[in-house]
Amino acid sequence: MKRSEINHAIREAEALLALHRFELPPFARWTPEDWGARGEECREIRDNMLGWDITDYGLGQFRQIGLTLVTIRNGNQNDPRYTKTYAEKMLISQEGQVCPMHFHWNKMEDIINRGGGTLMMRLYNADGQDGLADTDVTVSGDGVRMTVPAGTVLELAPGQSVTLTPRMYHAFWAKEGGGPTLIGEVSQCNDDNHDNRFYEPMGRFPAIEEDEPPYRLLCQEYPRSGW
Repeated sequence: MKRSEINHAIREAEALLALHRFELPPFARWTPEDWGARGEECREIRDNMLGWDITDYGLGQFRQIGLTLVTIRNGNQNDPRYTKTYAEKMLISQEGQVCPMHFHWNKMEDIINRGGGTLMMRLYNADGQDGLADTDVTVSGDGVRMTVPAGTVLELAPGQSVTLTPRMYHAFWAKEGGGPTLIGEVSQCNDDNHDNRFYEPMGRFPAIEEDEPPYRLLCQEYPRSGW
């Protein structure tokens, strides 16, 4: 993925968040130069991968298979120094862009349509070999329990949400004609290095081609020297 694509996606996200009057924490506005002046006091941001996360899943087709995310808060199940047991993200799905089918081994999460277009989500249970099961899927949508056939596509209007349990496959995208969708995620601690299982083999983070300077550092890029 080219750095210019990443920079454009972040600027695009900042504009959409401003349109919806959603303010991000200060660290989401820090420049690479700002990070050069930061030290031990920012260890929680670095260790728990807070901040911008732009991914094409290593496939090189960001506008078709990709997602823009910013992690606002997060604990760390692997580090006892961090006692926070929850995480929060904001995600942006553009029209024509799919977040591919995957599940989480450990994390339970609420996915919330925070505004913009309609959020489409396809659901499956995982079978015993981590494939797509043909069994009915039972989920809670805003406190209402429902059971739907395997592969059902839910339509979530702004304000609606669904609770996803571990090993529940899901893929999502913005409904055509409705514009980009602003998505909230409230979950147990997030671990994107180890807790994602994609139905089709792919990576979680992009390989970056440096065709221009970074506008913001991504959450996996923060400097470590001197910390």
